[in-house]
Amino acid sequence: MPSPYRALFAAPGSKGFSAAGFLGRIPVSMMGIGVITMISQLTGRYGLAGALSATVALSAAVAGPQVSRLVDQYGQRRALRPATLISLAAAALLLCAAHYGWPDWVLFVACVGIGCVPSVGAMIRARWAALYRGTPQLHTAYSFESVVDEVCFIFGPIISIGLSTAWFPEAGPLLAACFLAVGVFWLTSQRATEPEPHPRERKGGGSALRAPGLQVLVATFVATGAIFGAVDVVTVAFADEEGHKAAASIVLAVYAAGSCVAGMVFGLLHFAGAPERRWLLGVCAMAVSMIPLLLVGNLPFLAVALFVAGLSIAPTMITTMSLIEEHVPRAQLTEGMTWVSTGLTAGVALGSSTAGWVIDAAGARAAYGVPAVAGAVAVAVGFLGFRRLKRPAPGRGGSVEQHSERKERHVA
Repeated sequence: MPSPYRALFAAPGSKGFSAAGFLGRIPVSMMGIGVITMISQLTGRYGLAGALSATVALSAAVAGPQVSRLVDQYGQRRALRPATLISLAAAALLLCAAHYGWPDWVLFVACVGIGCVPSVGAMIRARWAALYRGTPQLHTAYSFESVVDEVCFIFGPIISIGLSTAWFPEAGPLLAACFLAVGVFWLTSQRATEPEPHPRERKGGGSALRAPGLQVLVATFVATGAIFGAVDVVTVAFADEEGHKAAASIVLAVYAAGSCVAGMVFGLLHFAGAPERRWLLGVCAMAVSMIPLLLVGNLPFLAVALFVAGLSIAPTMITTMSLIEEHVPRAQLTEGMTWVSTGLTAGVALGSSTAGWVIDAAGARAAYGVPAVAGAVAVAVGFLGFRRLKRPAPGRGGSVEQHSERKERHVA
């Protein structure tokens, strides 16, 4: 590991919460694709599979910010454990309902409960922020977390799809639930690095979403999430049409690998200038990278196209975290990060459900038009809201870039 990343773990407790966060985040990449694989294997209905995956994502979009708001007020341990138990109970219901062929409405109810899963990535980033706020190391920490996210998306779908196709259909979601339980309870047992809570009666109130800049980020990432959700569903269906359904996990891993490589390199760099410009450039790059998917004819070409498309993901997400610190009060940082995840998950719900219906109606190749349209919408929203991002709110945590420039001027 390059020395800037290795230096992050000099802080006491950082290795422990990072490892726990890795386990707790794997279910994010396993559950949705696991539900799609499980339901399509048991019923052959991609429309139902996409709708259930979308329900999980939409429920998480609604519940996630509320859980994170409780975390900001009462601490990670007190808020995360009850939410995780609800999610685990709902996952058990989903597996039983799918296995025994219970009515569809039971599947949807279970998926709503699964959405109570906490945003573990936001919890880990909040711990890094508590350690390195206002220093250049925070940029490196956010970059490292984006790489961890992509590692999860490299191995998560492989494990989930592989187990569900080679062992039994419910294996992928079952293992995802186990990872969630271990990761969250291990993380919340580490009290020394837990960020200090900010009870509402002592530190303001209201939602972090009131910040105009955060509204732009969330709205843009709804469209971005639609890209991710659609790509997942369509890739599974495309591989199925090609007669190699299990290969979908490899192709999606290549997609995440592109983002992982870009995130690792991006974390070693230090930039001057406004981060909102780099953010908008990243959104545009993600949109343009969806165009070649319309021309795919085989799985190898699809893998190459998705690797290139993945190169723009992690840098855009890393820059987003810096922008959140500029536009969200420090006492609501976890909630602010979760709202961006909420935008993504809401978009995943929209993209996966839309793609599922298009697949049933016109096939997988036509369904690659869904992420292309979503990319165009993301660019449009980003340009329309760009002025709000240029006006950081006063009294916020400040960005890594701003600190670096102040420090350089002081040294000079």
